[in-house]
Amino acid sequence: MDIRFTLDGRPVGATLNDSPAARDLATLLPLTLDLKDFHGTERIGYPPRKLDTSDAPEPAAPMVGDVAYYAPWGNLALFHRDGPSASADLLILGHIDADAERLAGADRITIEPAS
Repeated sequence: MDIRFTLDGRPVGATLNDSPAARDLATLLPLTLDLKDFHGTERIGYPPRKLDTSDAPEPAAPMVGDVAYYAPWGNLALFHRDGPSASADLLILGHIDADAERLAGADRITIEPAS
């Protein structure tokens, strides 16, 4: 799924995978979220509702640039460092084409359908 991400007012390339959770996220677009640091590894923000996690793909450890959804808390996560080991609670939704430094400093993200 092609989408447009804007980090702190500057566009960045990104894609979402075809998982049910990613498709559900796409139904919320356009979406703007304030981000905060979580454990020096990711920036997190909360969509207006929890996403559909049925038929989730096999767990994978997050890598720099991954966009993920942490189901127990209902938050999106943008990883600016490689994450911990794979967890069934953390669903990879896609990837942002931005370097770790830019991701680590992001305070706001807007996600829109690509036109």
